[in-house]
Order: sequence, then structure tokens, then C-alpha cells
Amino acid sequence: MKNTAITYMDSPLGAIKIVGDANAIKMVVFVDEIGEENEGIIPLVVRKCKKQLHEYFVGQRKQFNIPVAPEGTDFQQQVWQNLQDIPFGVTSTYAKQAIKLGDIKKIRAVGTANGKNPIAIIIPCHRVIGSDGSLTGYAGGLDKKAWLLKHEKSMPGMAQTSLF
Repeated sequence: MKNTAITYMDSPLGAIKIVGDANAIKMVVFVDEIGEENEGIIPLVVRKCKKQLHEYFVGQRKQFNIPVAPEGTDFQQQVWQNLQDIPFGVTSTYAKQAIKLGDIKKIRAVGTANGKNPIAIIIPCHRVIGSDGSLTGYAGGLDKKAWLLKHEKSMPGMAQTSLF
């Protein structure tokens, strides 16, 4: 990833690594610890990402408006694009996501693509649950997925019903 900037932030879920360039965010992932940041200037889009994630965690943001450019296959790109259509505080299922792509038989491939989503939270793969309402699969860990879902449900203006 040439000409990219790396920054880190602390969150209620631990350290987050943000990677991007002057045009878009390439990666937002949970990491074990805060690492070394690039020396020099961090592009505006990367600084905005960090600010918007902070606002999300403190309950002041429900939508992100920063450009994202995750790297993946055409199918992964389709899955990740569809994830961005899931409204804040709402869950979908892997089956619904597969049907949206035109074939229920793609359910496992959808799950695999979700697991490879390189831009956590902003591309909200945490909003996809099992058809039976169970929390299944999350690259950051199921504890983080549960936290994110509860966090979104607890934000002002959200119905106080169970997500799952």
C-alpha cells in the first residue's frame, strides 16, 4: 500500500488501526496494541476517519461519510457494498445478504466475505447475524460484535428492543 498513512486510536473495544491515503480509507481493524504511526502528515481523510470513529463510540455519530476503498475480489466488493445498506441499529442475516446478491446458495460465500471485510464498523459487517438470531462470526471477536450491536441500540433515538 504505497503512499498510505497508518494511525491508531484507542476505543472502548481496544486499539484500532486505521490505514488510508489522501483519497480513501483502506483498512480499519482491531489490533492488540497501538503501534507506531507514520511520520509526517496524516491525510485529511484518515484524520476524519479517526474523528468519526471517536464520535461513533461516544454516541454522537450514526453514519460515516468518509470514502472507503477496501481491497478485495469483485464478489467481496459486492458483499461489502451491500453491508453499507444495512441501517444503523438494524441487523440482517447472512441469508438475506445472499438473497440480495441473487442466490441463497451464496450464503457461505457471503459469510466468508464478511469475515474478510478490512474496514470494520464503517462497513458494518457486525450487523449481520445468523438466521436464528445468533451472533455468528466476527473477525474482531463475538464479544466485540455483541458490544457494537448493543452500543448502536442504546444510542439516542433508537428503539429499546432487542437486536437478537
